[in-house]
Formats: sequence, C-alpha cells, structure tokens
Amino acid sequence: MHVGLSVHRHAIATPDADALIGERTVSYGALEARTNQIANALLSRGVARGERVALMVANRPEVVEVLVGVAKAGAVYVGLNFRLSDTELTHILGNAEPVLMLVDEEHLEQAQGVTAGLGIPTLSIESAPWRDDVGVQSTEPPQTLHEVRPDDDFCIVYTSGTTGRPKGVLFDHARSGHHGLTTCLEYEIDSSSRYLIQIPHNSSVNITIVPCLMAGAALGFRDSRSYEPVAFAREVERLGITHTFLVPTQLMRLLDRLPRSSDSMLAGLRTLGYGSSPISPARLGELIERFGPIFNQLYGMAEIASIGTILSKEDHVLALGPRPELLQSCGRSSFLIDVRVVDEQGRDVAPGERGEVVFAGSYVMKGYFREPDRTGEVLIDGWMHSGDVAEVSEDGFFFIVDRIKNLIIRGGLNIAPTEIENVLYRHPGVLEASVVGVPDPEWGEAIVAVVVAKDGVEIDPDEVRTHCRMSELSSFKVPERVLVVDALPKNAVGKIQKDVVRSQFWGEGRRV
Repeated sequence: MHVGLSVHRHAIATPDADALIGERTVSYGALEARTNQIANALLSRGVARGERVALMVANRPEVVEVLVGVAKAGAVYVGLNFRLSDTELTHILGNAEPVLMLVDEEHLEQAQGVTAGLGIPTLSIESAPWRDDVGVQSTEPPQTLHEVRPDDDFCIVYTSGTTGRPKGVLFDHARSGHHGLTTCLEYEIDSSSRYLIQIPHNSSVNITIVPCLMAGAALGFRDSRSYEPVAFAREVERLGITHTFLVPTQLMRLLDRLPRSSDSMLAGLRTLGYGSSPISPARLGELIERFGPIFNQLYGMAEIASIGTILSKEDHVLALGPRPELLQSCGRSSFLIDVRVVDEQGRDVAPGERGEVVFAGSYVMKGYFREPDRTGEVLIDGWMHSGDVAEVSEDGFFFIVDRIKNLIIRGGLNIAPTEIENVLYRHPGVLEASVVGVPDPEWGEAIVAVVVAKDGVEIDPDEVRTHCRMSELSSFKVPERVLVVDALPKNAVGKIQKDVVRSQFWGEGRRV
C-alpha cells in the first residue's frame, strides 16, 4: 500500500467524499483524476522509478496533488521549505539531484537562480508548460500505480538545519505507511476527519498528509507565514475542522490573543496536536482548562517520521488531577516503536536516572540520503540515537531533560536549560524563553536567559532574575543575565534555535 493506492481506493469507494478543502473543494474522485494526470505527465517526461521530483511552494492544496502523483509514478517526493536560503537550497538539490523541480510563481526566480547552475529543469505549477502538459494527460491510472513496492523509496524529508547543513531523511513506502497507521490511531483520524495544516507542508508529510490520505480524511492548508489566532479560529469554524497541529509558540498566541468570546469557533476540534519544542507545564494547564481535553503531545524527530512517544488526551486529563507531574512529560512510547533511555554503554537506565533516548521500529528512517557516514553516527545497530537526555518513570512516562548538546556545564555541574525555562515561563510577563550557556573563564559556562515579553508588557530583567531566585531553582541555576528581545530565532517548524540564540546574542568566547 502507498498513498497513490490510498487515493485510488477512496476514489472507487467514496468518489464524492472531500479530499481537499479550503478556497476550493476537491473530491477523492477528482483528486484521483488529477493525480493520475500528474503521474502520466511525469512519466511522459521520462521520470524513472526511484528518481527524485522536488516541490518548493508555500502551503497550498497542490502539495497533495504533486505528492500523490509522484508516488503513483514510482518516483521519490522531495518537499522543500520555501524559506530556504540559496546556500541551503544549493546543498539540498546537490544531494537529492532531482530530475525536475516544481515551484510556485512566487519562488520561481529564486529556484531558477539555483537550478540553472545544476542543470535541473524548473517549472512553475501555475503556468505553462507544466499546467498544459498535465492538462492533456490521461486521467486513467498509470501502469506504475501497481508496480510500486513497499520497500521502494517514497520521500526525502530535509531536516531544518539547526545543527549544520540539512540532512535528507529517507523513507520508503512501508515506513511512511506504518507511521501513518500509528498517527491514525494516536490522533483518532478517520474518514470523518477534517485536518487543517498550519505548519509548513514539508514537515507535514509523515505526520499529517500520509495518514489523512490513508484514512480518507479531508485536508486543508493555511499559509504558515501568517498565523494569527483569530483568523485561524475563523478558518477552523468555516471549514468544520476536527484536527490540527500547532507548535507551542502558536498555542501561546492562541491562549493570549484569542478573545474568550471567540472560543466557540474552536468547538469542533476533536484533536489538537502539538510538539517540536518544550512547553511550560503551567501554560499547558491553562490551555486544557480553557479549550478542553483535546490535546495530544508528540515527541520524536524527523528521523523516526515524527512519533516516538505520545502524551494522550487522557494523560492530559490525568495531569490536571492526581498526576500533575505528567504536564512535564512527553508521554509513553507509541505503537510500532521501541523507545528506551540508555547509558553510554547502551544499557537501560533505572527509573528516575538519566540517559539518552533511543528509538527502534518499523518506521525509523532508512538513513540520510547519500550520507552513510552521518547515518552511521546516529543509527547504530538499528537504534536511532536522539541526542536527548531523559528520565523514565516506573510506569513508562518519559521526561525530557534537554538536548545533550544544550546542557550547561557550570563549575563542573550539569544544568538543564529546560528546568530554568520552565521557571521563566511562570513569570506573568514572559511569552517565550531560551536559556543558553556562554563561555566564562571562572565557571566554564555562565547562564544567559533570553526572553520575549507578552504583548503590551514591559519586562525588567532584574525582576526576572528575582523571580528565578524566589523559585525552586538552586542558586547556581539562576541566570547571570536576562536579555529581553523582540523575537527568538526559530526553524521552519517553530522550534527555537538555541545555537542561533547562543551565537547571535553572545558569540564564541564572549563572557557575560
């Protein structure tokens, strides 16, 4: 089974069911015809099985059309973030070597500026010759529809590049399908679901697009550049949205900027997923109390398609009662994946002790595309090493402490920035916070907190330090310096880029 066959099956069984929703509605029958035309257009251009086809557009319904068409043709889909710099784009295209690059008009000039030197044909999906070429193709399924096998490569998802040059995470159809099944179970996605994609589409392939197409759900897209809580809520109400996914920054804005009088616009939401970065337990409690038990938190990484652990809706409810500590947890291991916390020798640590999170299962990546050395550094004996430090409870709940590389070593003591950030988020004026270590000749590293204030609030850095001193933090964990900024740097999915924070505000070797 692959997404092309999923669309084909739904087109036969429920041809009039909504597949794409938004400014235009496309049925599964119409999606089947359109994706057959795209697949036939690719084949007529000589695109061969296993060759890559890249797509760089803003969020829009054509993402689904191209992805499914590429799958039906037996080619490999490469969805790209339109915010990529020329340097990043050049690296990615040099690695993937697509035989065709599809873009929207908005990004055509940038793309052609890069692809011209690489000899990659680049076409706009909005004009001739692509639209004309697709339009004259047969709406009948291509022969390749039934030739695609589970172990054929399906997609390459490029990481956001927070730790160096982007890596191409490779999945075959079986891996994406297994993860899609897991997502349907965890997020309760079925044919009645109507899913609104707000985060960038290139990050949504395995966590949203594939499972929705497998289940026969409807998909809608919002521009990831223009998240505004009231407009988002209106769209949820207008389209009858039942499912969506937001990053913590977007959830905080929803909490702070959506008038309570507008809460009813979100009444149809059954599942609101979140993840990608930590969230303050106190603010999470506010979200649940205000919007109800609709939240699912995932923890994972691009290299395992997305889901490693889930803090379920039921777990969130439990956290508001007898288990408040669960608001600091990322949940328990999900279906079809083995999640462990291990020491440096690869042995399981005891409950309450700290170690590295590792994953194994049927939807762990095949590897980094054409980068065996980088693959070997993290995928060891079938175990994907996350680089995250965590503890696990007696009953299997995981508690992420921090990234190994983010630990601050001050006076020989390991300090987890997340612990300090959770205290900062309890300050009534703090919207976002990032804590980093900077070089210090006396202590090895000093602690710097970089915070963003809520709208209309002025923050006194000294008062924030007092807030930390008055908390449960040990004195040596109180930041030496608090810096107030307008915004924190984030990657494509809204994750705060600590390496950029560290370099942007202090630079190598500069002491507090």
